[in-house]
Amino acid sequence: MTRKIVFATNNAHKLEEIRAILGKDFQVLGLGDIGCKEDIPETADTLEGNAEIKARYVKEHYGYDCFADDTGLEVEALDGAPGVYSARYAGPGHDSAANVALLMKNLQKESNRAARFRTVIALVEGDKATLVDGIVKGRIIDELRGDNGFGYDPVFVPDGYDKTFAEMDSKEKNSISHRARATAKLKNILVS
Repeated sequence: MTRKIVFATNNAHKLEEIRAILGKDFQVLGLGDIGCKEDIPETADTLEGNAEIKARYVKEHYGYDCFADDTGLEVEALDGAPGVYSARYAGPGHDSAANVALLMKNLQKESNRAARFRTVIALVEGDKATLVDGIVKGRIIDELRGDNGFGYDPVFVPDGYDKTFAEMDSKEKNSISHRARATAKLKNILVS
């Protein structure tokens, strides 16, 4: 029997990635599928806090078991920035191009390009919240490369690879990404 669960996102890219990783045993619904049109505020100052806020919101307002993620790009030379503010790094009314442009500007004079993507997933079942995370280490390059992916993918090269996330097809990226690693941990919890 297929288990129905909500992933608290309106991001079609994320939803597609998660559905591919979780597979046929789960019917993963997005916020649009349950009629949630609200913009759930991410007011916490940690990835963990934001993920749990979103998952609890869906459980409390719509009644579904739910999981939510928050992902940050943490750059060593920038003391972990943009981190929890990755999606709005360039400010209100942000878009990915502006966020990447600001990151590149802030790294112009830095030789240390070490970075990591970290995804935290909060699963809320009943009143219980469980947190898992996934990390992939890599580096930020000086140019945008690739047309796949989204966000910072065109400038992030994972350790052990010579191409960016945006140069990988979804199958390759899903096999090594931070979201894939966190989702694998989530899947273990869901099936146990």
